[in-house]
Amino acid sequence: MSSRARRGAAESASRFGATHTLILLITVLALGSALLLAGTPLRTVFTLLGGLGAIGAATLAAAGGGRRLLTAFAETLARSAARGRS
Repeated sequence: MSSRARRGAAESASRFGATHTLILLITVLALGSALLLAGTPLRTVFTLLGGLGAIGAATLAAAGGGRRLLTAFAETLARSAARGRS
């Protein structure tokens, strides 16, 4: 990995701070509450919010240059999907 790529990965990781985490937490809680109040089944709400969390984690891993983390995440997701089908 070049020094420019490392510097870019460090900058993207440092831009995500405590304020961003709090905003995302409040947004997820508000979305889950709104879906629940709208009559969406609880299992569907958890599935949807879990998927959103997975997408967020994958995006942060890719932006931070975490290829190994992203690969491990994809493998876990594939195993989980295969287990659910059997």
